[in-house]
Amino acid sequence: MIDLHCHLLPGIDDGPETLNEALDLARAAVADGITHSVLTSHVHPERYPNQRSNLEVAVAAFAAALAQAEIPLVVRTGCEARLCPELIDLVADNQVPFLGEVAGFRILLLEFPHQMVPIGSIRFISSLLRMRIRPLIAHPERNKTIMAHPEKIREFTDAGCWLQITAGSLVGRFGEPAKEAAITLIDQGHTCLIASDAHDLNNRPPLLSEGFSALRARFGEAAAHAMAIARPAQIWGATPV
Repeated sequence: MIDLHCHLLPGIDDGPETLNEALDLARAAVADGITHSVLTSHVHPERYPNQRSNLEVAVAAFAAALAQAEIPLVVRTGCEARLCPELIDLVADNQVPFLGEVAGFRILLLEFPHQMVPIGSIRFISSLLRMRIRPLIAHPERNKTIMAHPEKIREFTDAGCWLQITAGSLVGRFGEPAKEAAITLIDQGHTCLIASDAHDLNNRPPLLSEGFSALRARFGEAAAHAMAIARPAQIWGATPV
């Protein structure tokens, strides 16, 4: 499986603090059946002032550490970009790593503030789409506004956004409201895929298999394969198994 959203780099954001912790996360990912991970550290100028220049260096160092530790996880640079005014300038300066490219659109993992969907977000997203950047909205089922009013995501998906559901949400790791919102968003027919959003081994582990199993039980094999395997592979640029 391919994990398009995880925080494995040590000392970069709110993921692991040490290299040993990061390597343990990578081992857990491999044990779960994850073969490829996009390392999506936060790009949030007010809190985590990361950008392509420092992230590529960190990912190269981590890839070397994985090889030395004989952990068979393929990694590459991505980011989880916070929706903020500075993001457009970072994109213009080529300092925002994308997850991949599909049909001429670069795929950007875009995070809303957890408590709300900011006023004017649709105008911001329309600007990205005009730049041939398709937002993949990170964990919308955990956003307080979307959790209470799942229908509010419709204007974003109608505009062209895709949705990244956290695998753990489907099994209740983030509470019943997030689980219900995740199921509702899938039921509504939006283009969805799952990712781990891993941060640590205890509370936010790098698990996709449990999400796949939950999808298969509720939505069937074909839908589970699309959301857990085919769509992530399409974004990565790999052939799904």
